[in-house]
Amino acid sequence: MPALSPVDYAVPFFILLILIEVAWARRRAPASYEARDTLASLAMGLGSTVAGALFAGLFTVLALALYGLRVAEIGWAWWAWIACFVLDDFNYYWAHRTGHRVRWFWASHVNHHSSQHYNLSTALRQTWTGFPALSFVFRIWPVLIGFHPAMIATVGAVNLVYQFWIHTEAIRRLPRWFEAVMNTPAHHRVHHAINPQYLDRNYAGVFIVWDRMFGTFQPELDGVRIHYGIVKQLGSFNLLWTAFHEWIGIFRDVWHAPWSAKLGYMVRAPGWTHDGSRDTSDMIRARWQALQDNRGGTVAPD
Repeated sequence: MPALSPVDYAVPFFILLILIEVAWARRRAPASYEARDTLASLAMGLGSTVAGALFAGLFTVLALALYGLRVAEIGWAWWAWIACFVLDDFNYYWAHRTGHRVRWFWASHVNHHSSQHYNLSTALRQTWTGFPALSFVFRIWPVLIGFHPAMIATVGAVNLVYQFWIHTEAIRRLPRWFEAVMNTPAHHRVHHAINPQYLDRNYAGVFIVWDRMFGTFQPELDGVRIHYGIVKQLGSFNLLWTAFHEWIGIFRDVWHAPWSAKLGYMVRAPGWTHDGSRDTSDMIRARWQALQDNRGGTVAPD
């Protein structure tokens, strides 16, 4: 019988915290939960668990094969666990950033952003297609330098567990020293926002320092109402559409595009088109910034 991961142990606490937040929301923020949306998030989480179980064997075989090519033997010392956790979080940052900037990877990640609500159930709205999309390549490579696959899988699961609690509007701001180093609800609300000034910011998993280091940090601004979801909202609670709509979009675009543009619809930014008929996040941000400059630099409240 395979060992349980940290995520398996955390699931009962996830459910308990969601129930507590629902009770809080009924009194303080009733619009933060919508029954069909919550059910869709929970169903996506269940489907993601099933997909993960189906592909776990393939991932294990691949990871162990690569581990056989390792250049060093790092072992299981306490410092190795810390080093592995920090390295994995660094890798997560780049995987996450690529997941927003390359449409192929966005097709897998977009599921997580498809809710127009932001609550703890949103954290469970996970992809079904992460393995087929090859998203694991960003986090599996440390086996080549000697980190054992089981160690990488464990710290990756801990990283995922950490990210659960930051999907809430119930917690506003935390002490400045904590906000300076760690990812928090305030930072991650920005990441889930579709406000132009917030698009494609705060990719961190656990440590917000990566965003500060690589120029993608954006603080949450007082007085700015956050709008959640994706630029072109789903408009549906259909699970299959939620899970596969962007893959369908890629297929349609590649099918109809001229040969010179077909690859671009897979590897360029979401929203890119060969004829400029749609907008990327950079285009949306630039247009918003030009408007702010014309207004004298005042940030619009919405």
